[in-house]
Amino acid sequence: MPGVSAIIICKNEEQQIAGAIESLLWADEVLIVDSYSTDNTLDIARRYPVKILQRPFDNYSAQRNWATDQASQPWVLMLDADERIPEDLQQEMQQLLSSNPDQPAYKIFRKNYFMGKRVRFSGWQNDGVVRLFDKSQCRYSDKQVHEELVVPGEVGKLKHKMLHYTYKSLPHYIDKWNSYSWFAAKDRLKRTKKITMYHLAVKPFIWFFIQYILKLGILDGKVGFTICSLAATSVYMRYLKIWRMQEENFTID
Repeated sequence: MPGVSAIIICKNEEQQIAGAIESLLWADEVLIVDSYSTDNTLDIARRYPVKILQRPFDNYSAQRNWATDQASQPWVLMLDADERIPEDLQQEMQQLLSSNPDQPAYKIFRKNYFMGKRVRFSGWQNDGVVRLFDKSQCRYSDKQVHEELVVPGEVGKLKHKMLHYTYKSLPHYIDKWNSYSWFAAKDRLKRTKKITMYHLAVKPFIWFFIQYILKLGILDGKVGFTICSLAATSVYMRYLKIWRMQEENFTID
């Protein structure tokens, strides 16, 4: 069976890192790629049989590609600190790799939790990410955020789901939300010619309507309303930031 390097990229994840590592200890290698945490993340990680590497963070694609290059095993399982691999998913991956997989990469669907509640709708019904892949064939696209794995061929799908605890605290979530909207704005800056009221008013409203009404976010109660509102606001903030970058002649290095 080909070996697996499990990778966690992180910064200041002292509340999450232990759970993420413990769900990966079955892998042949566990790499922690840390962006110079200032809390107890690394002290906690050192309690486990893991390899710790540090690299300044520039964007998600670059960080994941660099981390992949450090892996010693032919297959990579990429994880965020707020994700967990339950036993049924672990067993499925091990059985897959022992049978010579016929796809170069596999999508894993997620069970999402926000503010302590399982989110079943709000546009998260079919939330899946490509995280298990043959590192010799796959590479992350050059994007600031919402990076995609470029796969030469068909992507397989795993049956069992990973757990995703996306909410740690409101300040943490807002900081992450703000950071993501900046990265998204930089990704779209060159291909967005002019910001209009359509971008600032209509698109956020449409996004909220789709997520909250058409994708049944209303059935997730207050949590669903919060998720859909933040998603719509992030659309507004993305274009607001593009507008200001255009006005201020912002350039991307």
